[in-house]
Formats: sequence, structure tokens, C-alpha cells
Amino acid sequence: MKHISTIGSAALLGSMGIVVMSTITGCSGQQEQKAQNRFLIIEQQVNGKYIVVEEMPTEGPSRSIIRERDANGVVTERFMNEDEMRHLAEQEYQKVQNGQSELNQEPSSSPGMGLAGTILAVAAGSLMGNMIGNALMGNKNFQRHSNSVNKSAYHKSAASRSRSSASKKSFFGGSKTGSSTRRTSFFGG
Repeated sequence: MKHISTIGSAALLGSMGIVVMSTITGCSGQQEQKAQNRFLIIEQQVNGKYIVVEEMPTEGPSRSIIRERDANGVVTERFMNEDEMRHLAEQEYQKVQNGQSELNQEPSSSPGMGLAGTILAVAAGSLMGNMIGNALMGNKNFQRHSNSVNKSAYHKSAASRSRSSASKKSFFGGSKTGSSTRRTSFFGG
């Protein structure tokens, strides 16, 4: 009888080890998902709206170069620091909350949006925090706008990576995307 309880204790201890390791791994994974600052190049289109043409993660603060066209079509560039970007993003977020933003509506057939909407759509997490960024990503119109205004190669490759990793199998054999995966626990549940 003592032999059986030792096996049970070892199984329980092993299970607890797996739980602890999963918790530790989950915590470090959350740290890796921290919003990364961005360097953006935002370009005004002929229709007066803006799109992101280049995006790169950066170790320093978020910042952007804004390329704008004057009435004669001459392009000028100006620098926008993180505080200016955050200010525009916060103003646009208030419009989203009030239902008055382009981000609340279906994207139009012409590319781009206003400058503040473009900045919020692309860099909400890094400028305003992951909680707000995640809340906005839950809005399908916001997601569509975010994808439609970001034409950078970085965005396209990141989206491709996230789609391919979403379909991989988990450690315990269940698919992360499958809703009909049958799972059984160690204790028969």
C-alpha cells in the first residue's frame, strides 16, 4: 500500500511541476508580448488620407516621419515624436469611444484615413498600452482599418507569422485554433 501512495505522490509532484513550469513560461511569454515601440513612415495620399508605408520596431521611443503633399504635389517631410503621436492617438481614441471616429465605420474603398486614425490604428498598443490596444483589436472595423492603412512589409510579414503560428499544435496535442478538439486530463476528466 505504501508503494501505491508513493506513486500517487510522485504523479502529483510531477503534475505540480508541469503547472509551475507552465506558469513560469506563461509569465515570460507575456513579457515578450509587451507592446514594442515603432518607427513609422506615414505618407499622405493624393486623396488627402494617410497610410503607413514603412514600419520598424525600435528600441527607442516611438516616432514617425510624416510625408505630406502641398497643393502643387510637392512632398515635404516632418518629424513627429512620441508625445505628439500619443496626443493624436488619445484624441482619436476619445472619438472612438464617442462613436465619432473613422475607426468605428467600415473602411472605404479609397486607401487611408486621417493622420490621427492612422497612428491609432497602427500603434495603439505601444502609445497607449496593451489594454487599450487589445480592446480596440476586438473591434472588427478597427482591425480592418488597421490592416488597410498599414502597407509596410513589416506588417505583412508579422501578420503572416501570426497566421501560421495560430494553426500550430499545442504541447498537449490540442490545436490552438480548433474548437472541436477533445481534451482529456491526466486524472481522466
